[in-house]
Amino acid sequence: MLQDTVCVHGAALKDNPTGAVCQPIYQSATFSHPSTDQSTGYDYSRLQNPTRSHLEEMICHLENADDAIAFSTGMAAIANLIELLGSGDKILASHDLYGGTVRLFDNVIANKGILVEYVDTSDLELVVSKIDDATKILFCETLTNPMMNVTDIAGLKKIIGTRDILLAVDNTFLTPYCCNPIELGADVVIHSGSKYLSGHNDTLAGFLVSAHAELSEKLRYISKTLGACLSPFDSYLLIRGIKTLALRMDRSQKSTLKIAEWLSAHPRVNKVFFCGLPSHPGYSVMQKQSKGFGAMISFEVDSQETAKYILNHLQIVTFAESLGGVESLMTYPLTQTHADVPLEKRLQLGINEKLLRFSVGIENPQDLIEDLEQAFPKV
Repeated sequence: MLQDTVCVHGAALKDNPTGAVCQPIYQSATFSHPSTDQSTGYDYSRLQNPTRSHLEEMICHLENADDAIAFSTGMAAIANLIELLGSGDKILASHDLYGGTVRLFDNVIANKGILVEYVDTSDLELVVSKIDDATKILFCETLTNPMMNVTDIAGLKKIIGTRDILLAVDNTFLTPYCCNPIELGADVVIHSGSKYLSGHNDTLAGFLVSAHAELSEKLRYISKTLGACLSPFDSYLLIRGIKTLALRMDRSQKSTLKIAEWLSAHPRVNKVFFCGLPSHPGYSVMQKQSKGFGAMISFEVDSQETAKYILNHLQIVTFAESLGGVESLMTYPLTQTHADVPLEKRLQLGINEKLLRFSVGIENPQDLIEDLEQAFPKV
């Protein structure tokens, strides 16, 4: 099946005596055993739940993976992945990452003796120079948050070669509909399911998607032990959201290109960061490893005053954190998503007082452009 069909039928209902078209919500903490030496396959919802299992099977199909595990949040998923490491192990991570991931790496796992080094993963030669014997995870995002940098995933896998290093790729921005990192060599894929997979800004979720049975077994053991599992009802919301993932992404991506081109011509915009523009340095890599360019734009305006004026005058676009929902959202990374990143590092990356991040929803693109136009201060 092609990806858009997999979104709808990727985990067809099995052994369903009721004929229900939609996956039922099994709101049960525990399950009875037929006898002392038998199990229905479900024992306790921290380990497995029929609704969550259905969702995990959908994600597994979409990412062409060995297994997928659903968590209560995207950060919970990353925290479980880090439990594979011990004191003295090193994560080599993209220098431009979601602020919550940086907070976890810099302020939490450092207390466990785990080392983190940041590098521009779009520069493969630089990555080679930073890998050492302590490196156990090479961590990147398919599109970095918020600067939209692009990493050649297959290139990273080639660098790793036969080394005992996991290639972990956060695929939140592009989704499995646009990009499948496992096919490019990734060992594990991360998703904040709260974003495009849910698609409606109404729930939190996260996923670890593993490429190999041995890794899947380790991650399953960690997840059932730590217990940050996704609830049955939230699993149902994700199942419902994924059914329209292809439709939503197709609509949003088309709108995003129009908006990026409009922003590029605006006299108050200094820079537009959208990988679907041929001028973007990662454009050719995106053409090679992705079926789409996503629906995220960051752009730098001419002053802090302009940035704040826009945020205060939007009427259709909502000034709010998060992304990937049907509603368009605009974020101020400096004080929201990346507030905990040290100021010096933020400025080095370009996350300054003039930068805005725009998640384009499914509204009519002309309405969104007109909203932006009226929100900009007049030249």
